[in-house]
Amino acid sequence: MQFVDFSSAHGMLKSTVDSYPDRTAYSWFVEPGVTESVNWREFYDQVIEVAKSLIALGIKKDDKVNIISYSCYRWALSDLGITTAGGCTVGIYQSNLPKDCQYIIDHCDAVAIFAEDQVQLDKLFEIKSEIPDVKKVILLNGDHDDDWVLSYEDFIKLGKSLPDEEVESRVADTKSTDTAAIVYTSGTTGVPKGSVLTHDNITFTAQSVKLSGEFQDGDKTFLFLPLAHIFAKSVMYSSIIAAVPLTFARKIETVVEDIAVAKPNWFASVPRIYEKIYSKILGGAESKGGLALKIFRWAVNVGEKVSDIKLSKKPVPLPLKIKYAVATKLVFSKVQNALGGNVRWCISGAAPLNPSIAKFFHAAGILILEGIGMTENTSFTNINRYDNYRFGWVGQTGPGIEQKIADDGEVMFRGRNVMKEYYKNPEATERTFAEDGWLYTGDIGEIDDEGFLKITDRKKHIIITAGGKNIAPSVIEGVMTTSKYIGQVCIIGDRRKYLSALVTLEKENIEDYAKKNNIQYNDYDELNVNPEIVDLITKEVQSRNKEFASFETIKKISIVPEWTIENSCMTPSMKIKKNVIIEEYDEKIGEMYPE
Repeated sequence: MQFVDFSSAHGMLKSTVDSYPDRTAYSWFVEPGVTESVNWREFYDQVIEVAKSLIALGIKKDDKVNIISYSCYRWALSDLGITTAGGCTVGIYQSNLPKDCQYIIDHCDAVAIFAEDQVQLDKLFEIKSEIPDVKKVILLNGDHDDDWVLSYEDFIKLGKSLPDEEVESRVADTKSTDTAAIVYTSGTTGVPKGSVLTHDNITFTAQSVKLSGEFQDGDKTFLFLPLAHIFAKSVMYSSIIAAVPLTFARKIETVVEDIAVAKPNWFASVPRIYEKIYSKILGGAESKGGLALKIFRWAVNVGEKVSDIKLSKKPVPLPLKIKYAVATKLVFSKVQNALGGNVRWCISGAAPLNPSIAKFFHAAGILILEGIGMTENTSFTNINRYDNYRFGWVGQTGPGIEQKIADDGEVMFRGRNVMKEYYKNPEATERTFAEDGWLYTGDIGEIDDEGFLKITDRKKHIIITAGGKNIAPSVIEGVMTTSKYIGQVCIIGDRRKYLSALVTLEKENIEDYAKKNNIQYNDYDELNVNPEIVDLITKEVQSRNKEFASFETIKKISIVPEWTIENSCMTPSMKIKKNVIIEEYDEKIGEMYPE
């Protein structure tokens, strides 16, 4: 398997520009339903403009530059401009509070910041006195009359008179071992750590992803995940090496509307999005009832039979093909059209996806390929292949990546995708690496004879009951969320006699249930304690308990408000922060263990 040894991310970009100068590179929405785009040559010219302006601003080789913005065209442009100028990109989630922004800005030694808009600028003004090393803030959208702030248009003017040789010198001086990015972990526990990723980490991983995927000429992709997260950033870099046009969503709230316009052939998401779509489809079908519900259930039954045959890699018999065509026309086409109508496959990563949800989408004609990665290995080690996949497994390793299981069951990886170190944290770096460059992941898993990896759970999340039973909570949590009424689940039970769970409700479906059953309420939160709703959720949990051994069943539940990024109970990649939740609801947990 041949990899190109690019000296930098710029070199990888230049390779694509030289091969496909007139092919569309990026598109973005200027208003609902209307996009603008640039080709690879236009994008490259603008990257050079950004690099020139950064050099004119005084950015030196290896300087750290933050980007605090939702994913957008200018995020990609700024990122490539920073690395082309020899700098290092450090993304910050646009949802971060000022104090969280301050920690990263200060810890990474940033000297300049690209800020999305006035909302982000206000955060920076709030902490300005605490970040004295930041010379300038470049406002991606809008204007401001403070000397500390440059509008994007004025920023670009800075480099107009700078000769091309200045950028060429920076590019020539950049080595594959230089730092291209510091990506801070999303902090499910403790203070975020900054993973130092080199140019080689990024360009190698992009190539390994390309070699693992099923890309076709004319493909398009769509991005709504935050580029401050390495998962989204790896998708962006993989689309560069594969020369795949990428459309940016306007914001997370407009994804459904925007994807219908973008019509991607593939895209990446986190499980929470697939869970919400699944719940909405299920709830919508059941709310219609009657003949519509019967047709829906018949279609799903047909689709599952087709899914089973495809999984066994056998041809689908003609009579079943005909039934499936009817099921697609009546039911599944609506699901497919909701995702733009052209999707061949999707990627799911960042957290476990329940196999039954993957199976449902497969039955509906949408293949979700689950993979795995972490910030420390550039968000890619394993993925199921388009022609070789299993639900509930995260697939085989990408080319050039090694995997093994430690004596205690922990999954370990080695390869050019593995980070250099944690920034300014040698103690954590030492704890994360074994001898010969093997990276500890914190995941417990198993590898079969074909190299497929299955993750059981996070090592730190394994529950050991008072009776000494080891339980992987993520599997149980995933099964519980297949209920259309259950949104999120956090299982409790470490060192206790039995399992209990904190549960959130799936708002739209619960409201529909309340309406149909004439349940009166003035405020939505009242439903969390309504006896009929509590009884409903208890029965939903009990019915799913049947899939597990007695010691794995949930004995008690407590319904709580939804966990969100805004209330600090979820990371920006939509993983729940169990330590925060357990601390927040300590009293409710105590009520479930009265002894």
